Amino acid sequence: MADMPKPVWKSSSFLVYTGGLTVLFAAIGALGYLAVQYGHAAFAGWALLILAVLYGIAHAFKRNDRWVAAGIFAFASVIAWGFFVGALWVWFGWLSVHDLSHLPFKGFSVARLSLLLLILVAAISDTRRFRFPFIKALTVLFGWLFVTDLISGGGSWSAVVTLVVGLAYTVAGGSSERPTAFWLHLFGGLLISGSLLYWWHGGDWQWALMSVVALIYVGMAHRTERSSWAVLGALLLLAAASHYSNEWASGGSSASFGPFSGIQYRGWVPSLVYAFTGFLLVALGLVVARRRPG
Repeated sequence: MADMPKPVWKSSSFLVYTGGLTVLFAAIGALGYLAVQYGHAAFAGWALLILAVLYGIAHAFKRNDRWVAAGIFAFASVIAWGFFVGALWVWFGWLSVHDLSHLPFKGFSVARLSLLLLILVAAISDTRRFRFPFIKALTVLFGWLFVTDLISGGGSWSAVVTLVVGLAYTVAGGSSERPTAFWLHLFGGLLISGSLLYWWHGGDWQWALMSVVALIYVGMAHRTERSSWAVLGALLLLAAASHYSNEWASGGSSASFGPFSGIQYRGWVPSLVYAFTGFLLVALGLVVARRRPG
């Protein structure tokens, strides 16, 4: 994948992305309808037909050197492949519809793990075949799902595994110059944030820690020149601002909005907190905009 092109955002690529993803959503909607109308065997057949159509379109575009269109339909076909394999497993009796609706981290299941693994293999294979970075998003997503589902069963241990996977993605993204590194950085930041928010989402000191994490993310954006870190850092700062504005405006009482709370709501506090946060984001943006030495 050393010669993988980097997508260029322009009018034509926007329309192809939007059209291809619209087709994908339409296919998912059709599969939802067909699942209700037909039995397990017939639904597996319909899922196979949709998979064949999407994959055939992807290869047709590839033969005509329509790289972006081919990649978008390849992306859609990986998801269709997941629906098809899931339909087969339900037909064979290895999985139930309830299992599929509660996919990750619900006890050990060979059938569920095999489904995740087969989707992961398809995503890796199509990333190499179509050399389209967007498909990498499915690789990192199902890679996290598979690893976390394999060695954890939910709760704090799943959060620990998620944190480790997020750090691994971040390191891998930092050591790669390929266009797919974007997805490693993005999912790395999301997984790290999600695991930390699992533990730190309650009191003031926990949100203070998340604010520190947000500043570290801004530093990562400056160091790696990846804007996804800046976006995540800004979102975390805004989430912290929301917590503090609600707490300080209501006097720190969860019952402050009740008629008998006896606490007057300080309506000026949210504006002050968000103004401070906005100026902080502007200041951070100006710092990140400076050229790095050398």
